[in-house]
Amino acid sequence: MKKVNKNDSNIIFKLAKLMEQKGYSKNKLCVETGLRFETIQGYYNGTISRVDLHILSLLCEALNCNVQDIIEYKK
Repeated sequence: MKKVNKNDSNIIFKLAKLMEQKGYSKNKLCVETGLRFETIQGYYNGTISRVDLHILSLLCEALNCNVQDIIEYKK
């Protein structure tokens, strides 16, 4: 099972785990959202530095989830 990803902040990216639970590959998510592979990869690995609300909206729509299913703030 993939672990939850985290960057240098207190923001935890959970896209990898969510995609695994829903049976999505990065390629399938690219096709369904129209996003570039590199963009999906950044959210998947938690390496992005700025969250784009439009991208979050596309991910939530494709994965039928809420924002907090993809990213989370932990103290």
